[in-house]
Amino acid sequence: MLKTNVYDMSGKLVGEIELSEALFGIDPNQAVVHEVVKNHLANKRQGTQSALTRAEVSGGGRKPWRQKGTGRARQGSTRAPQWTHGGIVFAPKPRDYSYTLNKKTRRLALKSALSAKAAESAIVVIDEIKMDAPKTSEFAAFLNAVGVTGKALVVTAEKNINVVKSGRNIPGCEITFANLINVYDIVNASKLVVDKAALAKIEEVFA
Repeated sequence: MLKTNVYDMSGKLVGEIELSEALFGIDPNQAVVHEVVKNHLANKRQGTQSALTRAEVSGGGRKPWRQKGTGRARQGSTRAPQWTHGGIVFAPKPRDYSYTLNKKTRRLALKSALSAKAAESAIVVIDEIKMDAPKTSEFAAFLNAVGVTGKALVVTAEKNINVVKSGRNIPGCEITFANLINVYDIVNASKLVVDKAALAKIEEVFA
């Protein structure tokens, strides 16, 4: 049975909570996690790179010199790739890098990432994450109080604009919601700071 401590925002221990074995207690599959992270990064690529081929650059409509008799190499256009201002050979064009993975693969990767964090004791459960007003200094003090330094992924049950505004200026701190968690953000963070209500929602949806 997996259990972890529950803290309030001041860092005070307020209780214990049981974690789902199905979500936090499996043997992590690193190969699947790697595949899903690679997919996530590929899907984020803009693919907007573009260069001009010899058919698209301006100029080059006239043969530079006659075919024979000049002693120079034969040339048909001043916009061939070997010329300055010539076109690019196999020029890159806008393309879509995204691809899909099976739902079971993505689900297994998420469970593996969460289980790895649980095994490392890198999950910090908070009784309730809330801010009465956007205040970065108070949010930073909260992270320090619960022993979170470096990269942190803060997960709330639903969007709280005060929490988002308080944490978005802190270097290495990412704010997300229970229904939007993904493998890349979990792997990229050194600590997972989860609201108790968000934890219940994650277990309800993904376990």
